[in-house]
Amino acid sequence: MADVNIVLHEPEIPQNTGNIARTCAATGAALHLIRPLGFEITDRNLKRAGLDYWDKLEIYYYDSIEEFFEKNPGADFYLFTTKAPRVYTDVEYRYPCYLVFGKETKGLPEDLLRRNLDRCVRLPMRENLRSLNLSNTVAVAVFEALRQHGFEGLKAESEYLK
Repeated sequence: MADVNIVLHEPEIPQNTGNIARTCAATGAALHLIRPLGFEITDRNLKRAGLDYWDKLEIYYYDSIEEFFEKNPGADFYLFTTKAPRVYTDVEYRYPCYLVFGKETKGLPEDLLRRNLDRCVRLPMRENLRSLNLSNTVAVAVFEALRQHGFEGLKAESEYLK
């Protein structure tokens, strides 16, 4: 099991999921997809966005959010939502952690958020703006969790300018 796990609840846009898959492959995060998906996993836009990283991806599928929680009991999870009372940097991400994101048009289910308010976090933004792009939000969240652990297992330096 990966240290960082990205959970997408009913993602709708194949390019976002492809970009997120690429982020997961590059960082060693696992990708968990909760159905229904708004696309076929064979969608060419999904594959193009993920480029040639699909064989380097640890991926899991679930038929519902309930199945996800049943198969990952005791998971240290964080729900990313614009409705959260605290900022994502105010959390200590303990491994393994599960960063949970909702669908692009509606976010996560309200009842899930209300039952887990202490697990809700947000990225700060200017007022009167709806939200950031899902794949951008995932990237910010993944790298914060990795930063807190010193980017363990990742190459942090480049040989290029030496």
